[in-house]
Amino acid sequence: MYKIINAKQLTDTIFEMEVEAARVAKACQPGQFVIVRTDEEGERIPLTICDYDREKGTITIVFQIVGAATQMMAGLKAGDAFQDFVGPLGCPSEFVSEDLENLKKKKMLFVAGGVGTAPVYPQVKWLHEHGIEADVIVGAKTKDLLILEKEMEAVAGNLYVTTDDGSYGRSGMVTQTIQDLVNEGKHYDVCVAIGPMIMMKFVCKLTKELNLPTIVSLNPIMVDGTGMCGACRVSVGGKVKFACVDGPEFDGHEVDFDEAMQRQQIYKTAEGRAFLKAKEGASHHGGCGNCN
Repeated sequence: MYKIINAKQLTDTIFEMEVEAARVAKACQPGQFVIVRTDEEGERIPLTICDYDREKGTITIVFQIVGAATQMMAGLKAGDAFQDFVGPLGCPSEFVSEDLENLKKKKMLFVAGGVGTAPVYPQVKWLHEHGIEADVIVGAKTKDLLILEKEMEAVAGNLYVTTDDGSYGRSGMVTQTIQDLVNEGKHYDVCVAIGPMIMMKFVCKLTKELNLPTIVSLNPIMVDGTGMCGACRVSVGGKVKFACVDGPEFDGHEVDFDEAMQRQQIYKTAEGRAFLKAKEGASHHGGCGNCN
């Protein structure tokens, strides 16, 4: 069992928990994720690691209520425990293995949308701890849906907060702030965008026009988290990839977002899964049992 040390509600539907998982904390890197399960009958839920403390042996996760399993998780409190807490899974962010001196020469921009702020935070924190400052744009629909603002402010070089309705910070989508920063004379060598699929799609559309290399994290489309179910099958540069085992980070300009989002909608129904299995054949990955 994996004990919950701290649990708090960040918004009406978003929760944060610090969990005892010493082996995961010892080995994890920014960009990776874990799979949690509340009990023996519980659903497997992949969640990107928001933070980790190697000395305490804890992992911090952030999740949003989207169904029965996450609703059950939201009811857990400090002192309760998860049945399973498996990780670290997925590939670490590429910059973790880069030469630090070369990395320090790069101007990096991170774009976080909604719950995507959680996986952006450990990446920016890791850079900050290694003497590298990055600019960060954090966007949400409204002020009430913003998370981790103070934490991000402590590690970002410059933090730009934007809300779709203009209720806080800059007004408009994150893409408008990207364009504004470029218009103000800012130069970036690489952009990392994490958030809803539709947000990442339009960020990549803009950054491609700006000739700004962009990395995206496709954790929003993961279901099983081990490459068995095929839910996160995506085309990247015309090749079949799976977000959970090949990613979750990819070259955003190579991702076929339209195909991925359409496929996710089809995958939600039994009829749709059967259709995808027949269409995709051996590359479908039907090991979850949903396709039988």
